[in-house]
Amino acid sequence: MQIGPYRLKNNLVLAPMAGVTDRPFRQLCRRLGAGLAVSEMVSSNSLLWGSAKTRRRADHTGEPEPRSVQIVGADPALMAEAARYNVDRGAQIIDINMGCPAKKVCNTMAGSALLKDERLVARILEAVVAAVPVPVTLKIRTGWDPQHRNGVTIARIAEASGIQALAVHGRTRACAFRGQAEYDTIAAIKAAVRIPVIANGDICTPQQAKQVLEYTAADGIMIGRAAQGRPWIFGIVDHYLKTGELLPDPPLPVIRDLLLGHLRELYAFYGDHVGVRVARKHISWYSKGQPGGAAFRQQVNRCEDPREQWHLTKDFFDRLIERVGLAA
Repeated sequence: MQIGPYRLKNNLVLAPMAGVTDRPFRQLCRRLGAGLAVSEMVSSNSLLWGSAKTRRRADHTGEPEPRSVQIVGADPALMAEAARYNVDRGAQIIDINMGCPAKKVCNTMAGSALLKDERLVARILEAVVAAVPVPVTLKIRTGWDPQHRNGVTIARIAEASGIQALAVHGRTRACAFRGQAEYDTIAAIKAAVRIPVIANGDICTPQQAKQVLEYTAADGIMIGRAAQGRPWIFGIVDHYLKTGELLPDPPLPVIRDLLLGHLRELYAFYGDHVGVRVARKHISWYSKGQPGGAAFRQQVNRCEDPREQWHLTKDFFDRLIERVGLAA
């Protein structure tokens, strides 16, 4: 899949997720098979740019190209300024968020709330495209609510504004993450525009990825929640799409080592205090469904020291590996 001058190694994209797609997680997913990883959203409010949170979100040290940064806001001039700010700090693709359903975002008329105002959508897209010399992409939902699915109209506006790729989550803003994603609107969008379209929503298995690609004729797949605790899903999906062979999840020793390495990266990136807290959600995702996982999470979530957290996690997976070995 091609976005501007960048030819991606495959058509699998890690979705931007606030509080999840930080630099360590993006690097891990890219290493395990994602063709592109989009950052957490960066506010267009310049008053926030000096915060530790925004500085971390603008940190791309060691990331493979192309580096995609998502920005969010509702003012065309401020969005253009935010695009320039992030390009100056290493962004090679600017992604615009018009898909987030969170109330705190939509209450400022940003994110998916913008889908209500098609003229403002055009003004924002045109301003950002004109502001930077890098490709600009867009993430949307299928509309504001099931009675107002204007995704096709928004897609045409995006193409006319110079947007170079479009990711579409198969739900409306009103649906949030409830119910099942629908792909009919994504298929209609793909038929209506010539730019690459990336399908998103409820894609959790290689088989689903293949079915969605075939049904919508989309150019790529965006995976979000299914990568939480399973960053290797990109490699498994990529292999299946290319060969038809369904690979199993990695064995427990590999999962243990991936998680322990991920924890080290989190501590180094955030520092001990914040790193331990960010790590908790990842430990929870990795250990979900494992025997004794609930009791382990209760124990590890009380831990405040990174060394203790790391060793508790290692011991938990070592016991699982030993149990599997004895059963064999």
